[in-house]
Amino acid sequence: MKLKPVPIVLAIVLSGSLLFGGWFAYHSVAMENPLNQTLAGAPGVESSEVKLTDDKTVFHVKLGIEANVREIVHEIQKKNAEVAGKRAAEIRVTSNTSPELDAWWAGTLFGVAQAMETSQYAQIPVTLEQKAGELAGLTVQTEMDDSNVYVRLTEGEHVKFIILPRNPARMGVWSND
Repeated sequence: MKLKPVPIVLAIVLSGSLLFGGWFAYHSVAMENPLNQTLAGAPGVESSEVKLTDDKTVFHVKLGIEANVREIVHEIQKKNAEVAGKRAAEIRVTSNTSPELDAWWAGTLFGVAQAMETSQYAQIPVTLEQKAGELAGLTVQTEMDDSNVYVRLTEGEHVKFIILPRNPARMGVWSND
């Protein structure tokens, strides 16, 4: 019996396209769409994009001035646990910031980093409020939960959101090789 190459190649191509097409449809419809819909309905979310990898779900979220970043993070984590299972949620927040806000934040990082490193979280609002007078019209809001410290800096129509993890990853010991 002589095997014909055209039907064999055609069967392989069809089988492969069905397998990968089914996987892609499941990945898109059953996982990414519910996560995107959750973000689209959240107040203050201007735009969002969700990317699934093997070990994490990456959320790119652009927030408006009225957004409550703590509530949005909680909603993302809850929906991610339901839909993506054991994938960790990585949240990247952007907003309508300004060069002045960015420069002011860069100037306060030392005090904030020291408070984070020593787990003296109550020092963060104190440090930020002490320096708030350096930028006219700046208002500072801070919130905390069991995993993050949330900072919201508002200056007129500009806003900057910062999420500071309470248990940051530690660097290992570097070898002197």
